[in-house]
Amino acid sequence: MIDRRSFAALLAGAVATPRTAWSQMTTSKAVFYASVGPALTRYQIGVEEAALTRQDTVMLPANVQYAWPHPSAPFLYVATSNGGSAALGIKGDKHFLSALRIDPGNGALQTHGPSATLPSRPIHVSLDRSGTFALIAYNNPSSVTVHRINADGTIGEEVKQAAVLDGGIFAHQIRTTPANDAAILVTRGNEATPTKAEDPGALKVFDFKNGTLTNEVSVAPNGGKEFGPRHLDFHPSKPWMYVSIETQNKMYMFRMENGRINPEIAYSAETLAEPILPRLNPLGPKRGRPWRPV
Repeated sequence: MIDRRSFAALLAGAVATPRTAWSQMTTSKAVFYASVGPALTRYQIGVEEAALTRQDTVMLPANVQYAWPHPSAPFLYVATSNGGSAALGIKGDKHFLSALRIDPGNGALQTHGPSATLPSRPIHVSLDRSGTFALIAYNNPSSVTVHRINADGTIGEEVKQAAVLDGGIFAHQIRTTPANDAAILVTRGNEATPTKAEDPGALKVFDFKNGTLTNEVSVAPNGGKEFGPRHLDFHPSKPWMYVSIETQNKMYMFRMENGRINPEIAYSAETLAEPILPRLNPLGPKRGRPWRPV
């Protein structure tokens, strides 16, 4: 059986959507990219017949973990690793960031320059708003690195950070703000187990300038207790930020004021039809979350 880490659909289009599927409108066709392990395959989308026709496949140096499109040029950046779930003890020893060129005529992918070696399994990658830097998040150990993107779209050197960064606990995502002067590392924390107390979650906010990150503030309602964020996104025109709270099955809205996050939760919504039901860890109590109230 293929798990969700082995099967990643990678998606982007007129609006960059960073997860689960990637589609690209070209001059004459729409295409869809999907991955199984290290294989990233292009499909032609038949809109009228609602069908996918398999085209060609690009092999990456390891299993695809995440991908992100360049904001203005025909390039796709793919994070790969032979690592896997920490709960299953699959750490891996090969981790990369690769650039692919997208053919503007038919959406075909082609390796673009050498891959960069990464320190551990990357769980998320995104580009800053200018397309000049790639930011990579890691969950074990929880951290972030930055690579330059060269003028020709290839991957440049890592930007060495001047100070030790606050990586929080169990990072899941890294994004720059709409003003592109700050970056936010989403750190989920870990729920309590019968033998271990809860690890708090937080949004780790860094000042971002020319690829350099500087610790700024940690946004952690209730000290990060019962706050397990996984991903965030920004409203396209309003100063609002939306955060999915994985471990509490909620969606929070935060206000952005002068380009920075107001730490107070402005709005909260349930993501389950019946939120009072207990939550079950699909891996079982021996590997993480037991039954517990939400």
